[in-house]
Amino acid sequence: MSASSRHKVAVFALLAVATVVCIGLLGLRFIRTDTRHYWFLAWNLTLAWIPLGLAALAGAFAVTRKRVAYVIIVPTALLWLLFFPNAAYILTDFLHLDEFKDSVPQWYDLMLLLWFSWTGLLLGIVSLRLMHELVTRAVGVVAGWTFVVVATGLGSFGIYLGRFLGWNSWDVLHAPLSMADQVWERVSQPLANTRLVGFTGSFALFFLFVYLAMYLFGRLGWDEPR
Repeated sequence: MSASSRHKVAVFALLAVATVVCIGLLGLRFIRTDTRHYWFLAWNLTLAWIPLGLAALAGAFAVTRKRVAYVIIVPTALLWLLFFPNAAYILTDFLHLDEFKDSVPQWYDLMLLLWFSWTGLLLGIVSLRLMHELVTRAVGVVAGWTFVVVATGLGSFGIYLGRFLGWNSWDVLHAPLSMADQVWERVSQPLANTRLVGFTGSFALFFLFVYLAMYLFGRLGWDEPR
């Protein structure tokens, strides 16, 4: 196994451990309060794993370098883009911080949301990195970074649709006309929808900042202690 492959396995393992910690914290809260408050975090984190799985699948087929692989890579990449907003969507769950008044200290709920949101964010970062790598290998560096910017913008818009309009990724197939009508109503009048522009733009900048920071940190080349 190459050093790059070992590094990717280590990242997957770390995210898996973080997921176990998240579920453990949520389970303890269920036991302590005898409620199912914040149960949606487990569902949202499950959805956050989907784009990473799709990105890994696309990358696995890309390695084969066979023409038939692209028949699978293209629809897989489109599905990745469709589910990509689910990864960072958990960050918006901080809006629920003061919603449930249970017999747990507020700091516990804060830590619960921090664990879930950062795990979801990192799942999105890693899945985007895998797709970035795939696009760069296929069509070049400029196209790779263009893909990152476009995917981040579309992903942030998808988070807006989910948080403020209540749409889900699968609604693209389940109710495409209703979804398209509502999207066009807001996109066609951006000045009348300041929340759309403000949220999508600021979230995209935040995600790009985190992605670029992670990218540069990964290329620092720290010397290992001997």
